[in-house]
Amino acid sequence: MAKKHAIIIGSGLGGLTAAIKLQEDGHTFDLIDRNPKVGGTWYENSYPGCACDVPVALYQLSFAQSINWTRTFPQGPEIQAYAEEIAERYQLGPSMHLGDEAISAVWDETARNWTVKTESGTTFTGDILVGALGQLNRPNWPDIDGLDKFEGAMMHSARWDHSVSFEGKRVGVIGSAASAVQIIPEIAKTAGHLTVFQRTPNWVVPRRDVPVTPEEQALMFTQPETAMDLGARGRQLMYDNADHFFWQVFEWTEAGRAAYTAIATNHLNAQVPDPDLRKKLTPDYPVGCRRILISDDYFPALQRDNVELVTEAPTSIDASGVTTPDGTHRDFHVLIFATGFETTEWKWTVDVEGVEDKRLNDVWAERPSAYAGVTVSGFPNLFVLYGPNTNLGHNSITFMLERQVEYMMKAIETMDARSVSAMMPKKSAQDAWNKRIQADLQKTVWADPACNSWYKTEDGLITQNWSSHTRDYAREVEEVKVEDYDLV
Repeated sequence: MAKKHAIIIGSGLGGLTAAIKLQEDGHTFDLIDRNPKVGGTWYENSYPGCACDVPVALYQLSFAQSINWTRTFPQGPEIQAYAEEIAERYQLGPSMHLGDEAISAVWDETARNWTVKTESGTTFTGDILVGALGQLNRPNWPDIDGLDKFEGAMMHSARWDHSVSFEGKRVGVIGSAASAVQIIPEIAKTAGHLTVFQRTPNWVVPRRDVPVTPEEQALMFTQPETAMDLGARGRQLMYDNADHFFWQVFEWTEAGRAAYTAIATNHLNAQVPDPDLRKKLTPDYPVGCRRILISDDYFPALQRDNVELVTEAPTSIDASGVTTPDGTHRDFHVLIFATGFETTEWKWTVDVEGVEDKRLNDVWAERPSAYAGVTVSGFPNLFVLYGPNTNLGHNSITFMLERQVEYMMKAIETMDARSVSAMMPKKSAQDAWNKRIQADLQKTVWADPACNSWYKTEDGLITQNWSSHTRDYAREVEEVKVEDYDLV
């Protein structure tokens, strides 16, 4: 078998999975990341309370189990440590180039390979390019008048300033979604006063996070095979629940969403006795339309004496604070922006140039799409992990990443079996695949005209999410359909 050399950009769990599987098959690789440590989003997001909203049994890689977890839902630092653990376990270090950002990747049609240049001026050449940059890595700063005028401490949730103390200070949090519901309960413990600016309420369901017991930890250390067997059964139960039951949330039928609407409503009613506050926290859109949040301590935090919920988005910011549409000005020492990431535009930080001078950012600016969410017409031997239409509203993204890497390995095997050096999807095949997926997405809650979210563009195109169960995606990428590819 002819061995390939791959260039992997990104050292999150997707990039590490690609490196491990390439290495297992005897291929070589260079793994590049702008950060000084592996972990991707789990390195960059270090805000207080940062944690995964998927149970660790589903989130950790199926082939790289760890015995070091302490909670059902792992904390961010634990996942970061897990990424380092598996990088060391599989001895990826010699092929990793950390702290050096890739700035360009160019396909050479004559040599049939990729050349990647980094910020330091280093050049890498490889047969395969793996884009493992993820989606949640470009902080979204809101367009608020006067944003640059604030003289206090200011930070985005994904660029946390650990030098700032919140003790006794007036703190404003702009945003109330996934990162905010984790940050707010922690900051509320020490802030003198905390104001939460909520533009849109979210559906929240119980987290029910519990510690891994000493007995369970002992079992993992003393009888790892037994623990892994028990864990496998638990993972299967959780997977089935996520893929069968949870998916009903997104089907565009009231019956399919009724169960989760009831769960979220009961959770709100149980935790928030004040009817006025409950009204402010009750969404006016169907459950599943936006990301469903998982938290046990967000609602209680909003009811602390030192916390205020404001249901108006700021209209302007000045040197000392924030003004809302009703004209009220509030002074702050610290402003925290929990405003998510740039997602729908799909602008990679790497300038990727394929055949005929096509640039990936330009191609995706028109309509972000990929064949099976993995390969892209016009870009030979490029494999995208966590690409367009592979995000989930349910289950675990690591399941999708593993399937995508498996697909990449099968594609490499296909090239070897057919003695070709490059392959890329036909434009007609990619368009047909995406047309079918978009048609399926029209049957989901995300297509509801009243549903606005980061899952889709302003004109209603759903560029982020997969259209069905994850087991359906596994079937989609189970084999490489050679007839859908141009082979060189």
